[in-house]
Amino acid sequence: MSDAPKKDLKIPCLYFSEPGPVNTRATLERAAERSAELKIRSLVVASATGATGLLAAKLFRGGNLVVVTHSTGFAKPDLQEMPPETRKALESAGAKVLTAQHALGGVGRAVRKKFGTYELEEIMAFTLRILGQGAKVAVEIALMAADAGLISSQEPCLSVGGTNSGADTALLLQPSNAQSFFDLKVMEILAKPRLG
Repeated sequence: MSDAPKKDLKIPCLYFSEPGPVNTRATLERAAERSAELKIRSLVVASATGATGLLAAKLFRGGNLVVVTHSTGFAKPDLQEMPPETRKALESAGAKVLTAQHALGGVGRAVRKKFGTYELEEIMAFTLRILGQGAKVAVEIALMAADAGLISSQEPCLSVGGTNSGADTALLLQPSNAQSFFDLKVMEILAKPRLG
């Protein structure tokens, strides 16, 4: 973003009265709009079943769309929540579909479940949730996409997460790899539930 403004900005943000999937279309539309304004090349979207990813593919065309699923086994052993035909439809629409261990869960979650104690990455996840579940998800999936080499850590991206299902949070981020977590920067909040 070499032509980014060098002055204070007033950036519209959608604040939703409640979290959840009712906000999916508005969140994705806001992300696509800001992407066009700033010529952002990459959009990262969380989508467990693929429904949010398919809508994103309709609204975000011509860019680098990365759809991040739950890891296999997240809901129950060996289950991948995104059906193979949905993954194929997303890939046919030009999206990249990423299924990987969650950057802020995984082995740390196993320690909590087995020994009843929290590990560092889950503490970080709980800290990010002060901005809402969708903000935590948006940060996490950007780390995962960068680690998979599907987005560049050298250019801003839009990242969209949600609360339980659908999308309700959109962030403009300077992403990073998980091992460089503190280099990640939240540049703009474009949509989120108003918590309170």
